Formats: sequence, structure tokens, C-alpha cells
Amino acid sequence: MKAAVLHEAGGVPRYEDFPDPVAADGEVIIDVKAVAVENVDKAIAAGTHYAGEKYIGRFPVIPAFDGVGALPDGTLVGFGGIRLPYGALAEKTVVPQGSYVPIPEGVDPAVASVMASAVTAMSMEAAAGFVPGETVLVLGATGVAGRLAVKVARLLGAGRIVATGRDDHQLREVRAIGADAVINTAVSDEALARAYLDARGDGYDVVLDYLWGRPSEILLRALVPRSFAFGKPTRVVQIGESAGAELTLAASSLRTSGAEIYGAAKGLDPRTMEEVYQRIVTWTRSGELTFDMEKVPLSDIETAWQRTNLKGRRLVVMP
Repeated sequence: MKAAVLHEAGGVPRYEDFPDPVAADGEVIIDVKAVAVENVDKAIAAGTHYAGEKYIGRFPVIPAFDGVGALPDGTLVGFGGIRLPYGALAEKTVVPQGSYVPIPEGVDPAVASVMASAVTAMSMEAAAGFVPGETVLVLGATGVAGRLAVKVARLLGAGRIVATGRDDHQLREVRAIGADAVINTAVSDEALARAYLDARGDGYDVVLDYLWGRPSEILLRALVPRSFAFGKPTRVVQIGESAGAELTLAASSLRTSGAEIYGAAKGLDPRTMEEVYQRIVTWTRSGELTFDMEKVPLSDIETAWQRTNLKGRRLVVMP
């Protein structure tokens, strides 16, 4: 079969021949139809993600650990649990029996492969307890997941949405899809702190943080009252770290600001995950939630893997 083959950590997958997978007892072969390449896939391939060893323990290996494909009987499924070295970026892969779920009827495989990008946005409910009418701040709103977070916040009934990014053109696009105000983070620390305060209105109720690092540190500092006051609760959901893996957290940022920090997985279990997924499916089928994609054939993987101009579109590889 043809596959995207990675020969070393930090390398670029190459379109090559690779031995077909053979199913052992309790396994099934999947004919791959679509794979969304996310930041986590690239981090694992680069050897910089904490889960990297599990998915690229030896070389050569095929990257990506989930996707959409067809069972031997033709049933379209979303799959995971791949067995090394057979990742998802190939014509075929092999997974344990039951390590897949049916794709809802009428959902295109490419769309199905990117729907998971909207799941993190639902953490505003599952982790932070969002209620309609609240103000939501999306840190990192010009990326794929961040744009979906703006759309999801609007669908959930946010009273006001503030979005951040580093590019004015993309921020205008984010306004067009539902943000009420935008903040360019590519400014001095002092200017960014002022922008956060100027845009907060009555205060940020929920923050979806895809950035961490400098923008989040400045936000948490800016939320500290300048005089004795009871801080309004601001529920921060930590999702990504595209601006940095660490920050300095002053004690006052928690003691007096009202900030509460949660991980994105808080509140998720098999039942709530199913509920979240079904809501995303409903919005997708109705056309209320749309996904921006750049579809490429598997044969173009080497060039596509290195692209930096997707600007809010998810790369979807079609074997």
C-alpha cells in the first residue's frame, strides 16, 4: 500500500510503499478515507509531545493516530487505537475490534474527520459551566479550533465573544464568523493588558485558552484588581499551548482576581462525550456549524505537512 512514512523524529513524512497491515485475532483492517492532521500529530512526529513514544516508538512509522475509514463491510467509522507502525496516514490501517464508532449518516468523511476539532470548544460547558448570556474570551481564535470555538460560543448563546489573534486580516475574518470584539496580541505587554481590560465589558466569564504562555500570563495579571475588591469569577479552560508551555503565575492572580483554572478534560466522561458529539453532529447536519478545510491527496503529504499558510483551515489528507 501507499503511506506517509516517517523515518526519524522531527522528519517529514514521505509518500512511499509500505507493507499492508495484517489483522491479528481481535483486530480489523480499516480502509482509510480521511485524516485530519492536527498540531498534536506534528508534535508527536517531532518528538516533542509527551505521548510521542507511544505513537512513534520505532521507525519507520506512519504518523497520525485517528481518522475516518471503512470497515470490511463498508460501514463508515471514526477510528483510533492504531497498532504501530500502522498510523492513519495510509491507504489502510489496523485497529482493535470495537476501536471505532459509526459516522452519522449523511456526514462527509472529510467533515467527519475534523468534527473533533469542535469538541474542545464544548469544554466551555463541560469544564467551565457556561450558561447562555455569559461573556466568552477565546485566546487563539484565528486557528482552526479557535475559530470553531467562536462559532460554538455563538451557537451556545454567548452574550458577548471576544477573540484574540496576531493577524489583523484573520481577526477580521473571526469577527465575520461571530466575534463581537477582537484583540491583536502582537503588541507590547502593556498594550495587550490594556486591550484585555478595554474589551472585557462587565468581565470575562469564561476563557477558552488555546495559547498559554505570554498572552495568558498577561491576561491573568490584568485581571488582578487595582484596589481591594471581590474579583468576579473568571473560569479559564486550559486547552492548548501554541504560545508556550509555561507561564509565571503570580499568587495574586488567583488570590484576588477571581480566576479559576481548569483543564479541558474536566467534566468529560463517556456519557458527556457522546452528548457533546451528538450536539456537534446536529449543528453540522443543519449547516449551523461549518468547517474550513484544505483537502489534499496522500501523495502530496510531504509538501502538505510543511505548509504554514493554511490560515484557519484544517489540513485533511485523503488517501
